[in-house]
Amino acid sequence: MESVRETLLAKRAELLGELGTLEEPPGERGEIAFGKRVGEGTAMAVDRLSQVAVHDKLQVVMADVERALAKLDEGSYGTCDVCGEPVAEGRLEARPWATLCVEDAARR
Repeated sequence: MESVRETLLAKRAELLGELGTLEEPPGERGEIAFGKRVGEGTAMAVDRLSQVAVHDKLQVVMADVERALAKLDEGSYGTCDVCGEPVAEGRLEARPWATLCVEDAARR
C-alpha cells in the first residue's frame, strides 16, 4: 500500500502544478471583442473556456486523489464508495485514485 500512497502523492503534486498554471492570471492580451467575424478576441475566449473545462476536470481528479488517500488511512482503499463492493484490481492499477467501481463510476 505504500507504493499506492507514493503514486497518489505524486499525482497530487502533478495536479497541483497543473492547477497552479491554469490559475495564473492571463497576461496582457488586450481587449476581447466579439463581432461578426471570428477574430483574435473570439479565439482567446474559446481558449479560455477550454482552460476552464480542463481546470474543472483536474479539480474532480484532485478530489478523487484526496479521497483515495483518505481511504488508505481509513483502511477502506479498494472498496467502492457507493456500493461497498471491491473496485476491480485492473481499475485500481490503471487509476489508483479510483474510489468507485466501474458500474458506479459510469453513473457519475
